[in-house]
Amino acid sequence: MFALFFEGIQEDFLLALIPPVLCALFRLAFIMVYAPRESLYGGLRRLFECFRYGFWWGMDVNAYVFLALVVLVSIPAAFIPSYLALDSVVRLLILDVYCVFLYLAFMGKMIFYYHFHDTFNSTIKLGGHADKKNLADIFFNQHHGGWIILGIIPYLALCSLLAWQLIALPEIAYWKMTDTWLQYVVNFLVFGAVITFFYWLRYGGTLNHRKKPEWDDVPELVKKDVFLGKAAMDDLVALKLALHSPVNEVLTHSDEEAGEILAPVILKRLSADDNPLAHFRREAKGARITPPKHIFLLMGESHAQAPLDPAYEELHLMDASKAYRAEEHTVSLENFLSAGMNSRPSLVSLSLGIFDAMLELNERKLFWEKTVPIAMARQLNRLGYRTEFWYGGALNHGSMEHFMPAAGFNVCHAGPDFVSDDAPRTWLGIYDHIFLEAAAKKMIADDDGKPVFHFVYTTSNHGPYNMPFEKYGFDIETLMPDMAKALRWDKKERKRLGSCWYADQALMNFLKTMREAYPDSLFVVTGDHTAGIIPYGKGPLADRQMPIREQVLTTFAMSHPQLTQDVLAGNTLGGHMNILPTIIELVAPKGFEYYSIVPPLTEHQEHVVTPYCWMTADRIGSYASRLSQQLEPSLENLPVVQDEVQFEDERDAWCELTGWMVRHPELLDDAGRGKRV
Repeated sequence: MFALFFEGIQEDFLLALIPPVLCALFRLAFIMVYAPRESLYGGLRRLFECFRYGFWWGMDVNAYVFLALVVLVSIPAAFIPSYLALDSVVRLLILDVYCVFLYLAFMGKMIFYYHFHDTFNSTIKLGGHADKKNLADIFFNQHHGGWIILGIIPYLALCSLLAWQLIALPEIAYWKMTDTWLQYVVNFLVFGAVITFFYWLRYGGTLNHRKKPEWDDVPELVKKDVFLGKAAMDDLVALKLALHSPVNEVLTHSDEEAGEILAPVILKRLSADDNPLAHFRREAKGARITPPKHIFLLMGESHAQAPLDPAYEELHLMDASKAYRAEEHTVSLENFLSAGMNSRPSLVSLSLGIFDAMLELNERKLFWEKTVPIAMARQLNRLGYRTEFWYGGALNHGSMEHFMPAAGFNVCHAGPDFVSDDAPRTWLGIYDHIFLEAAAKKMIADDDGKPVFHFVYTTSNHGPYNMPFEKYGFDIETLMPDMAKALRWDKKERKRLGSCWYADQALMNFLKTMREAYPDSLFVVTGDHTAGIIPYGKGPLADRQMPIREQVLTTFAMSHPQLTQDVLAGNTLGGHMNILPTIIELVAPKGFEYYSIVPPLTEHQEHVVTPYCWMTADRIGSYASRLSQQLEPSLENLPVVQDEVQFEDERDAWCELTGWMVRHPELLDDAGRGKRV
């Protein structure tokens, strides 16, 4: 009986070699596709260490294949003859299931990295409430999801063939002892060795769990290269860490704990019935411009700063915005942080005046019925403005049909509701130029002469980038001839560039239309977040890595006939949360009481902090990666500093502020319902 077990664990061991080999091959494929040139050619030792450490780190998950085979096959098969006859088939099924998970995790990481320039991180948790049709559209149309799914068939065939070949190898015969007691001792030692071997694999080639491989212990030689440091992490390990990363920790804190964390931004000791928002009361210093009848806040999907940088001037991706920024009465900032790393947290934070902090407030029914008293629309209502929200897609995306009216918007408009049924659209919404042209006509037609604030949010600059951009004027051969040659066979990259150009043109054409109709209007232009628009690694950008600045900076520009650059008080940086107080300081009478957790841009900003990033006049850093770089637009690959984090206490405080409001719904105001038209 134990001889059968011994034969079985030999097969288990051989089959358990397949997953780490597959992970190494997937790692190689990931590096070959995405690695910048300096990572590929930075030295064989660095690559070797990346694969070596990645192998042992991956055993944190891969070792369970060996355990599963031993527990589910070898042990019961040694006692049950009928099961023994099927043991090889069962082993193969277990291995194949795991291999499918490895394949899907790898393909998922390839797609995730394409969009976020990172391996799996906690952002993946926000996909639970994402529009499933849009995700399917991106998967099948942008990333050839059908071929990915069909690829499972030949992939499994190869895995199975390899497994059968390994199972067919001759096995070592078990030791037979002359004395029964000695046989039991040997059996016990072998069984103990199997258990020990599993833990040795699980802990990465050591029996000391404190020496188990993890991110902090990635060899310095590898970790110095940001890309290879990420590549050393197996896909399932990255997914495991992302899913286990705490994003709602603030909801578990007691009021006493929360009060201590809030101390960097609120000096007073808080009690349970305190409203911390009351500590952010401000008084307007007096209108800087003649209060306009119309204020427009334009939030462009993936409207990023990088294409506006001088370093990429020859790409001509956002010439329309460049022309707008060059106008006499337009002011702008080149260093502007989004309040969120993707769309919904940015929109929610900007609308509420507190950071969403990955709590998905728009999906909480509490915020469909109540809202914070400092919400943007509510404060502008007090200034006499009717507030209207315009979105190019359906308002059921992200539960906006519930959330935005509750946040105080008097009227919410969805593109599909007022654009003709046959208008071309993506899963996210109506094509930008059609949506914005129709919105402009409706705004003018519905104008009753009273002050109004229009918050306009577009959708088209978004994957899978399958719109006919050439039909709408994008000509890559004319705009960027050098880059066109490098992208001759990369249609996907060309479409992404076309999307950026098209969306910017549409947004600026809308601005021109509304300015002609209402010349005294105040316009604020920003983006929800950035996107990987620049074609890194292609043609003239072959050696270019994506710096932190380009990963996170969205745009900011503002115009009014009376504005000059000095209104920004010498600022070179800002963030989404500065927008509302800036609007109020521009148009509100002296002494008007309002609330904002950060100062307006009419006052000097020393730094900007969000739940994700921090920025000073000369540096920018990410809290997730704990990396920082110089804050400057450059075609050179700027040095990266490991483990440099600034303002972490302030960052924790902003997250805690949101947690406090969620844990204390009694401090929220009942939402005055707006109407949908």
